[in-house]
Amino acid sequence: MAISNIWYFLSGLTLLSALMVVLAKNPIHSVLYLVFTFFCISGHYVLLNAQFLMAVNIIVYAGAIMVLFLFVIMMFDLKKNQPESKSSLTKLAGSVVAGTLLVLFVALLRKNNLPAPSEFNFKSQTGMVETLGKILYTEYLLPFELISILFFVAMVGAVMLGKREAGERNF
Repeated sequence: MAISNIWYFLSGLTLLSALMVVLAKNPIHSVLYLVFTFFCISGHYVLLNAQFLMAVNIIVYAGAIMVLFLFVIMMFDLKKNQPESKSSLTKLAGSVVAGTLLVLFVALLRKNNLPAPSEFNFKSQTGMVETLGKILYTEYLLPFELISILFFVAMVGAVMLGKREAGERNF
């Protein structure tokens, strides 16, 4: 019972901070709200007994990616690149789309009956690195290797695009 209360509290915080990411006027505040959203999602990972994903989420997303976002925002001249204000028709259309999505989301939640987790099927080592590694290198070996090849090709492509000579043709 207490875990479901924690889940609802974390879900509310996650939704509120994600909403603040979109509504914040200052982009630096938006990035800080996004970091808080990542921490809330990491709390969900802990509730799902996925401690490795929690650590990776904090290190990679809340750490490295958000520092990169902050550097990019600080390099822009935000005073010069102010967008023009949106018309009331655009705001109305956005409100209608958001309201429709909210109604659809509530209808889907009311129609689906999700089962509660069972205490008898609980395994304490589910989200740990050793279990993840065993599953990754046995059951999902082919997709893991294909993704590694895809990442390698993307890395080589980024290096080739970045090391273009001055006289070469642009793609």
